[in-house]
Amino acid sequence: MDAQPAIAVAANQLAGSVANNDMSLMGLFGHADIIGQTVIAGLLMISILTWAVIFDKMVKLKKLKGKAEYFEERFWSAGSLDMLYDKIKRPADPMQAVFVAGMKEWRGAQDKGLFLNPASRANVQSRVDRMLQVTIGREMAMVETWMTFLASVGSVAPFIGLFGTVWGIMHSFIGIAQQQNTSLAVVAPGIAESLLATAVGLVAAIPATTAYNKFSTEIGRYGARLDNFANDFMATLSRNLEDARGASATPAGGEGDVAWRRK
Repeated sequence: MDAQPAIAVAANQLAGSVANNDMSLMGLFGHADIIGQTVIAGLLMISILTWAVIFDKMVKLKKLKGKAEYFEERFWSAGSLDMLYDKIKRPADPMQAVFVAGMKEWRGAQDKGLFLNPASRANVQSRVDRMLQVTIGREMAMVETWMTFLASVGSVAPFIGLFGTVWGIMHSFIGIAQQQNTSLAVVAPGIAESLLATAVGLVAAIPATTAYNKFSTEIGRYGARLDNFANDFMATLSRNLEDARGASATPAGGEGDVAWRRK
């Protein structure tokens, strides 16, 4: 007969302790065990870093678009590619870097007198084209920095949160079995703590996935813009080289004003 009052007292104490639980987010976090707290804290840090990457990408891509438009206007309005090249002390964006790399390779061939030999002109154009493509690849790799991180967060964060939820539920059921009480007041706090990990995982994953899709589209368009610029640049050089073939007998460097004049 003494066992029943003892169980009743224990149940009342348990119900009282549950009622006193803080059901706020901070309260649920504080009541979780070390594994649950580690998962939630890690996901929160990942979420903060994700938003930092998102804002950084937004600003940088906007600047890249503006600089590309500005340089394209300078390129098409320049009277001489030599003059435009001489004005660029250091490339400030990928499009300028592509232009500088192509001009540097072309000028090197010009200084060596390779344009005087008709057989070597095609090789020079091929080398310049390869240099443009290599530069585009290098610059695009820098533009795509942190994109792998966003993709990884979008795909992995929900599973990390799910692990925290599974661990929390398992821990809660073990505690319920030890207390031998299955009332909703006893079960609810542990389940809420467990689901908090999933919620935080989704908070990190949803913005990362959305931003990755958006930035991938914008970066793809920017890469196509660089490819189009490289093609236009090569076409301009080819036209000027055709016009300069009549002056191929002049000394090396003497055809500069003809070969680089903008159309």
